[in-house]
Amino acid sequence: MTEFLIAEMAPLMFAALIVFMLLGYPVAFALAANGLAFGFLGIELGLLKPELLQALTDRVFGIMRNDTLLAIPFFTFMGLILERSGMAEDLLDTIGQLFGAFRGGLAYAVVFVGALLAATTGVVAASVIAMGLISLPIMLRYGYDRRLASGVIAASGTLAQIIPPSLVLIVMADQLGRSVGDMYEGAIVPGLVLSALYAGYVFLVTILRPDAAPALPPEARTLRGFKLAERVVVSLVPPLVLIFLVLGTIFLGWATPTEGGAMGATGAIILALAKRRLDWSLLRQAMDATARLSAFVIFILIGATVFTLVFRAVNGDLWVEHLLTGLPGGQIGFLIVVNILVFLLAFFLDFFELAFIVVPLLAPVAEKLGIDLIWFGVLLGVNMQTSFMHPPFGFALFYLRSVAPKDPYIDKVTGLRTAPVTTGQIYWGAVPFVGIQILMVALVIAFPGMVIETKRDAVDPSKIEIVIPPSEEPESDNDPAESEGEKTDE
Repeated sequence: MTEFLIAEMAPLMFAALIVFMLLGYPVAFALAANGLAFGFLGIELGLLKPELLQALTDRVFGIMRNDTLLAIPFFTFMGLILERSGMAEDLLDTIGQLFGAFRGGLAYAVVFVGALLAATTGVVAASVIAMGLISLPIMLRYGYDRRLASGVIAASGTLAQIIPPSLVLIVMADQLGRSVGDMYEGAIVPGLVLSALYAGYVFLVTILRPDAAPALPPEARTLRGFKLAERVVVSLVPPLVLIFLVLGTIFLGWATPTEGGAMGATGAIILALAKRRLDWSLLRQAMDATARLSAFVIFILIGATVFTLVFRAVNGDLWVEHLLTGLPGGQIGFLIVVNILVFLLAFFLDFFELAFIVVPLLAPVAEKLGIDLIWFGVLLGVNMQTSFMHPPFGFALFYLRSVAPKDPYIDKVTGLRTAPVTTGQIYWGAVPFVGIQILMVALVIAFPGMVIETKRDAVDPSKIEIVIPPSEEPESDNDPAESEGEKTDE
């Protein structure tokens, strides 16, 4: 029995973690408890040395000293302030008026604003809740299909997962040991292509089922001509300035992602002050929510560190490497299996948990197979986006459910009785968009150039050669030290 435990410690440890999570234990504590339990077991069996666990303190302090992770509270705080400052409301109202004359115009507006909010907030919850509160009642008022309306709102909100300044890209860069700026730059095109695919699906629906996404009636389009153009400019300038303040400074090399996040948080406060919507209550809510999310991330990261330390000590990384490098098909076989695995795990784990548990195990194998880790991180980021969209733990669906009407209500504009949005309609509405996200994964694999090549490839550290030129002075037969000693004797 002892020999079996020693030989199979790595797969047993991984299986125990799965059991812990299926039983519903908090992931952070399941990771830490699993790591400590198998660490003590390994010490008892003589497989590990007690000194191994002394490394935990250094690792925990290393997490707290990691400047990159400071970007998470900054971007979270920025997104929460913007969501409550009324920027999303102004954008949705204005862009809805701009596209309102077209079939599916409100849905196009949701996709456009979802991408814009993603580039300014980076927080899925803020985007989904804002668009659910503002756009969903209007879409229901004018006869939109409930499944299309709920699906496009939930999916557009998840664009904050892949379009910079995405929180998951920060975590992915940290776990892959790559630059956050490079990860942001690589994710821009896939994020925009995914937004275009959402809009393309809406267009297809308007062709096949025109009554599912009607145009706004003339009486609902209250802004026209110069008034509309002025409103568009006034609504778009603040978020575009904020996007440059955050992403522009990062891409130009003027600021690190952490500094960009700090500037974005400052810009959000200034924007809220300009709209006269910043008060102590809003500030306190934003700080409380930021503190909770930051603590959530740090605790998961500490638990993952405990688990990873012991898992690698029992050669778990070699077990995973042998398991995945032996797959048929080389790189393509590895990518197919990994993406199926991540997609299935996303039914039960959110993106933070996937990034902290799965990515550190996959990254060494990907690097050994010659896969660029920036491209690999963006690919997994697109895949992990499905974790927000499919049941039973699709958080975007939960966010939308929390703000969608659960009971019949009287519309405040038309005065008509309006049916509620059921949970089944929200879930079925998400299905086509999950399919689009899977299609996007396939497109990134098929067209790897979609992930922008950045300056990271300008120098390959593995090919650096240090050549010491020969000395031009004639070599002396005597050692310099000996010559110096002879002079001293004389």
